Amino acid sequence: MPTEAAHPKGFDDMAHYELTTPVTEEQVRKLRVNDTVTLHGTLFGIRDATQIHMFDRGRATRFDLHGHAVIHTAPNVRKVAPDGAHPAGYAPVCIGTTTSDRMERFTRPLMTQNGVRIIIGKGGMREGTAAAFKDIGGAYLAIVGGTAALETTWIEQIEDVDLDDLNPESLWKFRIRNFGPLLVGMDSHGGSLYEKIRLDTQARRAQVLASLGVKP
Repeated sequence: MPTEAAHPKGFDDMAHYELTTPVTEEQVRKLRVNDTVTLHGTLFGIRDATQIHMFDRGRATRFDLHGHAVIHTAPNVRKVAPDGAHPAGYAPVCIGTTTSDRMERFTRPLMTQNGVRIIIGKGGMREGTAAAFKDIGGAYLAIVGGTAALETTWIEQIEDVDLDDLNPESLWKFRIRNFGPLLVGMDSHGGSLYEKIRLDTQARRAQVLASLGVKP
């Protein structure tokens, strides 16, 4: 499987990329808002408690996250006897995505201390994340809420788990195939669909208020 492929720029200059993790800074900086990405290889599941313990309480992980993607999740899993199909002793039941905004403060340390390149979540992130992506080289890939059942089919196996005393907010290592397509919501060039929507909404609100003779 090729680590990267893109179709020629077409409608609205969108491109699709097939990426196998870990990825390089060069690969991530090619991504632009409105492009789509399908991921293969390894994906790490992470959430609030995971990052609070890692960055506020100084707990280290034995996983190498350099060049990898993380997804904001606390999966519903079933404990099983470890075997070839379930080496970590867990089977996926429903692995959904949670809202990213409340984890805004962890983006830069995830990138600088652990080498993460891609964050997957829903709802977008803010200025601090945008600045970290621009400085270091990263991207935010968006998932539509309510698609957990579909996402779970993209996960072939739970390969390993760390910090498992925090379960379900452990640090999960998933083996994935055809994870996506996902929409690039924030890129390393200052592009953000969420900021664009915010500004468009403000402009339309001002227009409506003006049409009613109301001063904002």
